[in-house]
Amino acid sequence: MCYWNEKMETIDKESLKKIQSERLKDTVKRVYENIPYYREKMKEAGITPDDINSVDDLHKLPFTYKTDLRDNYPFGTFAIPLKEIVRVHASSGTTGKQTVVGYTHHDIDIWSECVARCLTSVGINKDDIVHVAYGYGLFTGGLGLHYGAELIGATVIPVSGGNTARQIQLLKDFEATVLCCTPSYALHIADQMREAGVSKDDLKLRIGIFGAEPWSEEMKSQLENLFGIKAYDIYGLSEIMGPGVSMNCQHQGGLHIQADHFIPEIIDPDTGEVLPEGAEGELVFTCITKEALPLIRYRTKDLSVLNSDVCSCGRTTVRMKKVTGRADDMIIIRGVNVFPSQIESVLLKHSEVEPHYMIYVDRINNLDIMEVHIEMNQSIFSDQVRKIEALERKIRHDIESTLGISTKIRLVEPNTIQRSEGKAKRVIDKRKLY
Repeated sequence: MCYWNEKMETIDKESLKKIQSERLKDTVKRVYENIPYYREKMKEAGITPDDINSVDDLHKLPFTYKTDLRDNYPFGTFAIPLKEIVRVHASSGTTGKQTVVGYTHHDIDIWSECVARCLTSVGINKDDIVHVAYGYGLFTGGLGLHYGAELIGATVIPVSGGNTARQIQLLKDFEATVLCCTPSYALHIADQMREAGVSKDDLKLRIGIFGAEPWSEEMKSQLENLFGIKAYDIYGLSEIMGPGVSMNCQHQGGLHIQADHFIPEIIDPDTGEVLPEGAEGELVFTCITKEALPLIRYRTKDLSVLNSDVCSCGRTTVRMKKVTGRADDMIIIRGVNVFPSQIESVLLKHSEVEPHYMIYVDRINNLDIMEVHIEMNQSIFSDQVRKIEALERKIRHDIESTLGISTKIRLVEPNTIQRSEGKAKRVIDKRKLY
């Protein structure tokens, strides 16, 4: 069994535009009538639902920000009564209030189909055993992959995150063929496998579905080598739906967006101006089929590029480039924009170090200083001090060549940097920025 929606995944552009336009008009009318927050924003912008007749009018609508959801906490952005909501999820809420999202039965069905389409596109079917190590509960990752995998008839192992020793035991005993988790946690699993004497040949894995945080092509290659798998990038965010908004197909020429449910735009993150296809900028989504939380022009802070060319797989849906970083993950060091993924790309080219690192930023004597702590592997840790110092100099040179700014490098002992069982925290910014 598979889940291949040929009509929607190979639809021609004009037919898709017609469907998107009709769904957009209906959505704008619903939010205007049922969500006071949106009604006021549209009035402030001087527009009514009558001004929105097609996707060509999308730019007229105001943006929605994460802070808007928090300001209307908990249910102020829901378009239907709470009694019709069958599930509530929420973001991790690292600062301030959590962002709360709701789903109707219909929303859950759409979400499940989107994830099922994604999994089918990389060859996952009812014969697979899917080990889901994304977090369950309020985080959307676990249940999102769970429902999508069940829809295609696969066997689902709902392990959730944590207890890595048990994860490894179950991967062996249950003979999972698909691993779903964050890429940083997959690296942690690989570390623990090595320490436990478990080889990739002891597992039956063939596919990895990784997402929920930016990760580099170098990390992709490393995960494929460590597990003997093909690694795919799945994208989503709780506010829009959860995982399954887009994903690689087997050709991996970008992530196919489920464009009959979500209209994507790329904007200049500073000006809000809509950018032409092929330009890199901030990804914006409008939900056009959701009943509970139909967000309009939601600013994701994710940086990407859109491509509407037909894919080699035959799908015609617009593709997004792998997210290169988040606008709010970006560090500005002495006027230079720095993303942790840039540093990660450099580190993964050096076999003497592990892909575990922490970036410390501070301001000393009014000068921004960045120091990167990187774990050595056992082969270099016991080596001569001068060789370690030479490696530090080489890594510093490579990072400075990539970023264009000076950086302090400190190689640390193996297993001294805290591991993550969810989204990896890579940056500690000690500056007092106002």
